[in-house]
Amino acid sequence: MNLPGKRQKSINYGNDDCWHHRFNMSPTIYLAPLQGITDRIYRNLFSSYFRGVDAAVAPFISPLKKMKSDNAQLHELDPDRNTGIPVIPQIMTSSPDDFTALANKLYHMGYGTVNWNLGCPFRIVVKKGRGAGMLCYPDRIESFLEKTMPLLKPKLSIKLRTGLKYSDEVLRLIPVFNRFDLNELIIHPRTAVQMYGGDVDLEMFERCLSLSKHGVVYNGDIYSIEDFNTLSMRFRQIKSWMIGRGLIGNPFLAEKIKFNTEKTRHERIEIIRDFHDRLFDEYSKILSGPAHITNKMKEIWTYMGGFFENAEKIRKRINKTHHRETYIDVVNKVFDELV
Repeated sequence: MNLPGKRQKSINYGNDDCWHHRFNMSPTIYLAPLQGITDRIYRNLFSSYFRGVDAAVAPFISPLKKMKSDNAQLHELDPDRNTGIPVIPQIMTSSPDDFTALANKLYHMGYGTVNWNLGCPFRIVVKKGRGAGMLCYPDRIESFLEKTMPLLKPKLSIKLRTGLKYSDEVLRLIPVFNRFDLNELIIHPRTAVQMYGGDVDLEMFERCLSLSKHGVVYNGDIYSIEDFNTLSMRFRQIKSWMIGRGLIGNPFLAEKIKFNTEKTRHERIEIIRDFHDRLFDEYSKILSGPAHITNKMKEIWTYMGGFFENAEKIRKRINKTHHRETYIDVVNKVFDELV
């Protein structure tokens, strides 16, 4: 049996000659925040195996009235424990006072930029008027920024969707954002009611670009080099891109975009196997109980499984496991069959 985390191999990254380099267009690539996936352990290990990601926006944290220094959310963002991809903390709240207090605490921890979440589409969040639940209230957003911006020590970026129910809701927000000294806007051109389905609204994104005085980051439906090239040709002024599900599913994607490397199938599978085993090893140190570690890894396979042929069959085999040893046995067989 292959024990997780025991395999050590040198990684050949290949030729750095790149379409984007030839045209002086090396993009900035952010790893998107995926709650329950792109945590500290995942981010740290990702940077050991895969190239091309410049920074990661961390999954959101919500401020508490009294957040002590030993708070679990803050502990997760301790810079000494985040040694991989540079991190931008994300805060989700509708309270200006709570946001300011937490953002300034993060600044004193060493974070020069924080992100405000105006994009989370989940119903429980929206019902509380947070995340995407604020998008149809430009007056609330304006009031929030009027209260926070004069007191904020870090720079502020905002991640948002184009609306809660209607895509053109963002058109009322861009003039509000233009009034403030924001670092950048990260725009996912879907509404919250779409969740992650349906088409992205590229026409609306284009209108946002024409109206915004701030730098804009594109986020949404980049699953392949072809997707990226199509979008980058259409939006030539975009220099920064955020990739979430596409990068978790194919962790070589950012490397392909920036450096045009192309490893063999065998090399890619071996690297992903090493990455998986290290993840399993690290999560095993903090998760207890017969199903906790397997549930965590199954959640990752929801995305990572898409990298392989017969993805659905692989996921079904893994999802049938409930205990650590059974999971290890099935996953080792899956990888052995792939190579």
